[in-house]
Amino acid sequence: MPESTTIFDYDQPSVACESDILWLASMSVTILYPLVLLLSLAGNGLVLWVLLKYENLEAFTNLFILNLCLSDLLFSCLLPVWITAYHRGWLLGDFFCKLLNMIFSVSLYSSIFFLTIMTIHRYLSVTRPLSTLGVQPLHRRILVISTVWAASLLSSIPDTIFHQEAASQCDYSETRAFLASVYQHNAFFLLSMGVIVFCNVQILKALLRSRSKQRHRTVRLILTVVVVYFLSWAPYNLILFLQTLLKLGAIQDCQVVHRLEVAVLMCRNLAFSQCCFNPVLYVFVGVKFRRHLKRLLRQMWQCRQQIASPGPLPHSPGAFLYEGPSFY
Repeated sequence: MPESTTIFDYDQPSVACESDILWLASMSVTILYPLVLLLSLAGNGLVLWVLLKYENLEAFTNLFILNLCLSDLLFSCLLPVWITAYHRGWLLGDFFCKLLNMIFSVSLYSSIFFLTIMTIHRYLSVTRPLSTLGVQPLHRRILVISTVWAASLLSSIPDTIFHQEAASQCDYSETRAFLASVYQHNAFFLLSMGVIVFCNVQILKALLRSRSKQRHRTVRLILTVVVVYFLSWAPYNLILFLQTLLKLGAIQDCQVVHRLEVAVLMCRNLAFSQCCFNPVLYVFVGVKFRRHLKRLLRQMWQCRQQIASPGPLPHSPGAFLYEGPSFY
């Protein structure tokens, strides 16, 4: 991932423009990152539980949501590493410098790819309602999911190769590697957003001619997730591109450099916080997910009452009552 996606460069601001950036960075790493970690673990863990307990994982849409949760969990589980590295320097050696940055990049690219392919799948199901896109054979589901993760792994190779440990820091070995990584991530982001915008425009056109409330709910949730992802990561991608101009010497003014460093920090915080946003969206936008969540909480409350006062367990539906191919 680009140099500014790791937090090891926080304590290396430009000497001429050194200011209160370090204090702001320290507050972000010390307070915001642990909070994001806890919210992501709780929220995405709950979504996984609901999916595995109540939903039909033969449906591609549910499978994409499940893997999107795994991507977010993978991302958030690395936050303690970045927190420790900020406060104590890089202590894990060159091998883990490369390995953890590879995992970091895989989580980012897999999120982009799963959102894109999920939007394409919804576009095909809306514009071609007679096609058999709902439930697919096991081998096809495994092939699609494996392909996405493999593509994410391949995309992370440059970050893996060019990261190295030096002077208690885990960073890019040369400026050219940083520039290549930024341009690659920008290209993937813009390409995926172009595909997503095209698909959603076509979906909205089709929905204007449709009266299906189920389709409207499904598209509304996917669109909301995509919009939040875009608003979280678009500013950060723009700032990364501006950082390449700084690396190339195109930006040298002290005040501009200072503002850019602050913008990098703020946009990074927003982008890193995105991993805990999706569960909140499922609760507020996903009607079916809210129904599953209420059922799960009800059953937990009944089990607690049963433990507190032994007796016949109140009746509750044990098996999932199938309500459609996706949990929207």
